[in-house]
Amino acid sequence: MRDPLPLLLVVVLVIQCVAHASEGSEAARPEMSGGDTGGLSRESFPKGFVFGTATSAYQVEGMAHKDGRGPSIWDVFIQTPGIEAMNATADVSVDQYHRYKEDVDIMEKLNFDAYRFSISWSRIFPDGAGKVNWKGVAYYNRLIDYMLEKGITPYANLYHYDLPEALEKKYKGLLSRKVVKDFADYADFCFKTFGDRVKNWMTFNEPRVVAALGYDNGFFAPGRCSKAYGNCTAGDSATEPYIVAHNLILSHAAAVQRYRQKYQEKQKGRIGILLDFVWYEPLTRSKADNYAAQRARDFHVGWFIHPIVYGEYPRTIQDIVGKRLPKFTEEEVKMVKGSMDFVGINQYTAYYMYDPHQEKPKVLGYQQDWNAGFAYEKKGVPIGPRAYSYWLYNVPWGLYKAITYIKEHYGNPNVILAENGMDDPGNVTLPKGLHDTTRINFYKSYLTQLKKAIDDGANVTGYFAWSLLDNFEWRLGYTSRFGIVYVDFKTLKRYPKMSAYWFKKLLQKKKH
Repeated sequence: MRDPLPLLLVVVLVIQCVAHASEGSEAARPEMSGGDTGGLSRESFPKGFVFGTATSAYQVEGMAHKDGRGPSIWDVFIQTPGIEAMNATADVSVDQYHRYKEDVDIMEKLNFDAYRFSISWSRIFPDGAGKVNWKGVAYYNRLIDYMLEKGITPYANLYHYDLPEALEKKYKGLLSRKVVKDFADYADFCFKTFGDRVKNWMTFNEPRVVAALGYDNGFFAPGRCSKAYGNCTAGDSATEPYIVAHNLILSHAAAVQRYRQKYQEKQKGRIGILLDFVWYEPLTRSKADNYAAQRARDFHVGWFIHPIVYGEYPRTIQDIVGKRLPKFTEEEVKMVKGSMDFVGINQYTAYYMYDPHQEKPKVLGYQQDWNAGFAYEKKGVPIGPRAYSYWLYNVPWGLYKAITYIKEHYGNPNVILAENGMDDPGNVTLPKGLHDTTRINFYKSYLTQLKKAIDDGANVTGYFAWSLLDNFEWRLGYTSRFGIVYVDFKTLKRYPKMSAYWFKKLLQKKKH
């Protein structure tokens, strides 16, 4: 009998080699480990429910100064050294302008139904109005046509933070009532040009962020605020956020009016708006904390959806802001009220809110008007695990409460969950980046809560994961990765992460 030991050693070595090989290939081939869907599937959601991914023009397109595109306020804003993480720019970003076919092919392979993209206003109208840049129009035609060829439904958003700089220079942009007509004209052009193929339109993405971060603390373009609230050279946090919000609501309503009067009947599409909504939970059961949480909800999502549904601002905002709050004329109320066929809700996180029992601030501002304190933990327990972004805690029950709140307070409108996701740090290595099990758990838990809200009667008809690709993440530049597809920022090569294959598995269509 031969000595069995060498044979045993060979067997052990072979097993180890196989294990290492599969380990290596799993890092390189995350499709091997799509992960458990937690019992979720397409069939868990209503018939016809749409699953998509989302991006925005400025964050993914690149070609910022080429092919006739005019600068946007973000191109100018980030020129100030030190504003942007590592002084990054979106000049190239992840170059979807040239790589759109590859990106649409990825969506198709992952079984997604739809793509929520945005159109860059200054790529169509470099001066904000007047002269058309036909190269820009041709790009969106190519993108839309290729999506349709691959069975991906286009969801087109007309504005994602990127006002043409020409309008900022000409009349101070969103602070001027003149923007209403220019936006409606731009929207009209898009309906006329792309509306034969695009049946799902959105006017603005997160107008609250535009008004608050652009004009209350100056954290986003155009960087205006009162000196007390940010490092700004101009602005007034007490009035400008409200003026801008008012002009955004009127611009939205004017665009919807154009669509309904001129295109909707023939094109058979629908139009809505995208609103961000952090869920605000009272820190304690005290009456004061409950009121603080409600003020936060009114000043956050109510600021925009209340006028659109009821024709006026929430009573809390009217009472607190008083004369600083612009008023809608009777004619404007008619235009604004009912101006959505659906509402997109971008939902990521939740915070605890409490009554800070503070005296009136010396310098007024939008955030001060809330008179509410933020807490991220209760009795030493965090509200949820934190993602890479400082503001993003994983709180799935917050999604359920946010969707249910919209249902109960705003007549159960047709809702699409238009953004939801989490980020990793930008410097994560490729193998680690692909192995994004935390993201899979995030999506699984949030989709479980979304299903619960739908089962309890919320009229939700779609879900869009943010984001398809790692990309230019506003003030964080390339230091944050929200994608389900990893992008090597040097070569721009795309690598679907485990979360991408998790969606592929979730979205498999049953063969009949």
